[in-house]
Amino acid sequence: MNAPADFTFVLVLAVSVTGAIWLIDIIWRLLKRHVISVRYETVSRGRLSWIVEYARVFFPVLLIVFVLRSFVVEPFRIPSGSMLPTLEVGDFILVNKYEYGIRLPVLNKKILNMDEPDYGDVMVFRFPHNESVNFIKRVVGLPGDSIVYENKQVTVNGRIVEQDLSGEFVIDSGPNRKTQTQLLRESFADGESHRILHDDRRSSRPLVFKVPEDSYFVLGDNRDYSNDSRVWGFVPDENIIGRAFFIWFSWNSSGDRGVDWNRIAAAIE
Repeated sequence: MNAPADFTFVLVLAVSVTGAIWLIDIIWRLLKRHVISVRYETVSRGRLSWIVEYARVFFPVLLIVFVLRSFVVEPFRIPSGSMLPTLEVGDFILVNKYEYGIRLPVLNKKILNMDEPDYGDVMVFRFPHNESVNFIKRVVGLPGDSIVYENKQVTVNGRIVEQDLSGEFVIDSGPNRKTQTQLLRESFADGESHRILHDDRRSSRPLVFKVPEDSYFVLGDNRDYSNDSRVWGFVPDENIIGRAFFIWFSWNSSGDRGVDWNRIAAAIE
């Protein structure tokens, strides 16, 4: 997913630098009233006044962006079709950063427990094998669950996750690149349901997993074209970023679609 993981570090650095300059300026003004002569202060500040002014202007803005992005919501862009039909290439989404607990930026250490990921949640996380890359998948297995993936159907703790055929779905990957797939609705025992895709031309082998404690098993909705827990394993709790919940814009530069007005301001199922 697009949203470089090191951007958080850059934002923290920018807030720290502008905040430090702003604070030093306040201290300087206080000292000026009691210690420093007006003549010396005028000569010294003349060379640095533009830096101070920029810091005073940008610090509040950067601080607000930092707080919102780190603890409330964070924007991401979908770069691949692994979550079709739920999310399309070019969707711009918002991710809830506090639902799964408050975490320290950069360190990614949870400091306040809130809720936990549940079956069917669309979750954004740092890829366990390259934490500079962000992934988005659907939660299918919780800590301690036994998962069986066979004949493209998921069984959780001995109970089959029902799949009902809804129709067909054409994956449009550009000019003369279209793939016909089956559109199904997958439903968990708790009533949560979502759409997934199967390509009958692609086979799958039986897989069995036991989800470790403090970890999650995730799958892409585009089941035959997704790099997920079936390939690389589980998502540790410390890698979680948040839950995707809203599409605020959608732009696909491939073909002639451009802005997809029908997808803007849509909740993520």
